[in-house]
Amino acid sequence: MLDGLDGTPGTRGTGSAPTYVTAEAATSELPRVALDDPPKSPVSPPRSPVKKSRIGDLPMRVIYRILAVVTAVVVAAVAAVVGFVYSGPSDQPGGEASGPIAAPSAATPSPGVSSPPAPSPLSSASSSLSASPSASAIPPSPSPAVSAAHAQGRSAAVVAALADPRVPGLPRDKRLGRLPGKEYKTKRRLQDAKSGVSLARLGKPWKTHGASPFSTKQVLPKAKGVPTRAMLVSCPVPIKVQESPKDTALLAARWTLNHHPGDARIGWTASQRIKGGWVLAYRVKYEVKGKPRFSMAAVAVTEVPGAKPAMVFVTIPDAQRKRWRDINTAISSIRLK
Repeated sequence: MLDGLDGTPGTRGTGSAPTYVTAEAATSELPRVALDDPPKSPVSPPRSPVKKSRIGDLPMRVIYRILAVVTAVVVAAVAAVVGFVYSGPSDQPGGEASGPIAAPSAATPSPGVSSPPAPSPLSSASSSLSASPSASAIPPSPSPAVSAAHAQGRSAAVVAALADPRVPGLPRDKRLGRLPGKEYKTKRRLQDAKSGVSLARLGKPWKTHGASPFSTKQVLPKAKGVPTRAMLVSCPVPIKVQESPKDTALLAARWTLNHHPGDARIGWTASQRIKGGWVLAYRVKYEVKGKPRFSMAAVAVTEVPGAKPAMVFVTIPDAQRKRWRDINTAISSIRLK
């Protein structure tokens, strides 16, 4: 059967395509796919235009990042400042670690205040912390005498003496006046070979006595009801010698309290320069069976060439005040051997 033109046998029976069709398919060009115009999808919305900032052509996302970085830097700087301000002294060079917060001590209310205000929760918390054994009390400030001693560069021994509650600050220079009592003149003298000085040997009822621990010793008979005994003694100074004879006399006066009752306290009456040394006169106050009593006393420190200074110490209780003038006699009689 002829299916083709011009009697060309067809291919229906064989199932193959005509020759002209095959040739046309082989030589025809494939359709081109245009990439300029992407396929439009009805589902996806159109892209919004990129936001431009007012600062040039920078995108807004760049501006946001810059603002975020600046904010973080500012926050870090503020946190560092706050931490430094609220940090304790242990965070600073030379500081000590701060301990528990001690509660404020109870103070006497001022006149006109009927009752103290109710404690706040913060004060209650502080009260509980104050019970901690590590909380330390504020030490008392030094006395004016101790501060003056520090300011003048005095030795630790003088500073300690002035810090002693039994010893007040040194007085201004004042001559030793005539003490009450009758003046008993004497021409006899007592030599002190150890100290290198001599002094008056007082007449009766004074008498020499066992000198130890001194070099020389004179005493009055004991007075009834008085624990102390009148005595006049001499020896090399039993304390460390200071640069100033006045400071040496101060330490010597403090040392003489060992020969008075335990509660004895000094009250200065005179401070006077003598030849080669210094004199301090004072009352020694104490109690006897609950009653206030006192003695009049004086200590003199005298320079001795090639040796320690000599000390002359005299004390007479108020029960024998008629002999107080002997203090003037003893002090004025001191001579180098």
